Amino acid sequence: MKDLITLAIETSCDETAVAIVKNGRDVLSNIIDTQIPIHTKFGGVVPEVASRNHIQNINDVCKKAINDANINFDDIDFISVANRPGLVGSLLVGVSFAKSLAFALDKPIVAVHHIRAHICANYIAHKELKPPFLCLVVSGGHSHIVKVEDYTKYIVLGKTRDDAVGEAFDKVARCLELGYPGGPKIDNLAKEGNENAIDFPKAHFENSLDFSFSGIKSAVLNYINTMKMKNIKVNRADVAASFQKAVISVLCENLIKSAKELNIKDIAIAGGVSANSYLRDTLTAICEQEKLKLYYPPLSLCTDNGAMIGSCGYYEYLSGNISDMSMNAYASYDIGKD
Repeated sequence: MKDLITLAIETSCDETAVAIVKNGRDVLSNIIDTQIPIHTKFGGVVPEVASRNHIQNINDVCKKAINDANINFDDIDFISVANRPGLVGSLLVGVSFAKSLAFALDKPIVAVHHIRAHICANYIAHKELKPPFLCLVVSGGHSHIVKVEDYTKYIVLGKTRDDAVGEAFDKVARCLELGYPGGPKIDNLAKEGNENAIDFPKAHFENSLDFSFSGIKSAVLNYINTMKMKNIKVNRADVAASFQKAVISVLCENLIKSAKELNIKDIAIAGGVSANSYLRDTLTAICEQEKLKLYYPPLSLCTDNGAMIGSCGYYEYLSGNISDMSMNAYASYDIGKD
């Protein structure tokens, strides 16, 4: 079969990213312009600021992706773009840019689900990986256990009923005055603490693989406030380690439970929180014990990037899921919905 090259665009939050991907697994270039330094002073992403910076950056990021891949626009077979879910203003920048390119180049355009794309990052890192497998998708906005039945067929087995785990990390980090982004900061600080120092609650639901992280977020805040009222110094490292242990253990327990119930031996993790070292180490140990094969992307493919959009777009394209100029952007969209 002829090699297929896609130009892939990702602007769902605060990274302006464009990649050139061949056959869904070979990354020819992957350019990311992050806005983290801009949003750090606000303590989180400001949607309007993110959108404006996407507009300012996307043209230069695209040019660099083309140059680094050592190709020209004529070599591109189709355009892939994240259009759901995410910040609508940010998504619309990428969608509008993709439509303009597709029209000017007379190329097909493929709409990509951002969370499906996070899962597909594993295809880039592990050439041998193929469905079916289970994937734990954990990020600032999502916490899902997904059965990947085929390259374009996804079934959600469990998800958060309130906060996503990444959101909980960010809010606890704010309580500990660690700053933004919270996930990496808690991961680093927890290495200095005692993970058994504080018994934070873990939420489980009967006959369900769903998650809930609002309770532990409130428990951490109450613990810190109580200590301050008693004039007792808060050991921030112990809080970080104990919080991290509680949330990661729930993620691992539900994921392994689903693998056993479905008798699936291949499991993966994806999304920004999949970069967490405690999650990786804990799951690696459990999978060795349970004789399961664990896959996870390199750190460069855990956070938002264009390469994962290109991988997902490739399989959508092969399945005939071609969009048109009526494509829109969506703040939320079920991962299992076509």
